[in-house]
Amino acid sequence: MIAHDPRWPAIRSALSGLREQRRFSVRIVDADCGAGALLIRAVRHARILGFTAIEGRVISGSPAMIGRARCAARRARDPAIGLEFASLTLDEALRAERDLPADILIWRGPITAAVSQAAILVIAQDDRTWLEKAA
Repeated sequence: MIAHDPRWPAIRSALSGLREQRRFSVRIVDADCGAGALLIRAVRHARILGFTAIEGRVISGSPAMIGRARCAARRARDPAIGLEFASLTLDEALRAERDLPADILIWRGPITAAVSQAAILVIAQDDRTWLEKAA
């Protein structure tokens, strides 16, 4: 459930920090996104904070989950928010992000070298805890 996701406070804090730096654009990637609810909440929150160019990328190896994320995203229509949906393996997705790292990567699992190269800030959760990692 998104309301209780332990990563949400870190996501909210990271977005606020970027706005305090007078940023107006942000790129957020949710790898292994499930139905995309956490990313959609993050891009909506970014809009509320005043970001005017918001790019969200939903990544899942499951075409069914990508379909659910697309359905959920239809309710988040806003000209400032662009959402992309990619049905890739996690390895493929992380390699693709390495060339132009995201501002924020929402991740579930341990932080590996490939994960840390995919974003400036990784907000991760494994089975026990969550953590933030600046690249």
